Amino acid sequence: MRITLIEDNLSLAKGIAYRLEDEGHAVDMLGDGLQAQEFLKTDKSDLVILDITLPGMDGLSLLKELRARGDSRPVILLTARAETEDRVVGLDAGADDYLIKPFEMAELEARVRALLRRRAVPQDVLRKVGGIDYNVSSRQLSVDGQELTLPRRELSVFECLTMADGRLVAKSTLITHCYGTGADVEESVVEVHVSRLRSRLKPHGIQIKSQRGLGYQLLIGSSQ
Repeated sequence: MRITLIEDNLSLAKGIAYRLEDEGHAVDMLGDGLQAQEFLKTDKSDLVILDITLPGMDGLSLLKELRARGDSRPVILLTARAETEDRVVGLDAGADDYLIKPFEMAELEARVRALLRRRAVPQDVLRKVGGIDYNVSSRQLSVDGQELTLPRRELSVFECLTMADGRLVAKSTLITHCYGTGADVEESVVEVHVSRLRSRLKPHGIQIKSQRGLGYQLLIGSSQ
């Protein structure tokens, strides 16, 4: 999944990003409120982790603006303020959860997992993709009840192609989904992920079709 992290403490932001990326998520990091304001208008991430105290524009104002335009994606607020009143203000502004600094990374990871599970639409939690059952909420794949394990980057590619519902997905879109916006990753890296994933999926009636210079699409029971 893609996560937008808005935190001006660079060392903390990097620590959070590394832990979430180890979990298989793509993370976009921003450290300025005004920059984040513009980014969030077009960003399609699955969850936002938002510090309250930011240069340019504070986190609560960002959150209120997000909710005012009907953006319902989950938001976790980060703050050094421990008073109950501050937590109430944040939750009333539209936050889904609240963490007080300093916090354990394991707790943040658990709250991220909980919110991503909660966000999933019930009827879309389990999807049938060829011969594979894909649980969108838990990010688990299975075949005839047996778990199918994919390396985390290949899983991210699978998720991105599956969500496109057969539409063409550009390499740049796959890079953004797997590594975050603006990631310095060569297209050849994605090509390797796709090639390995293609081999894993073929026995289950799933094809990844390449269109030179354009991208890839996931097809069920189709030939290359």
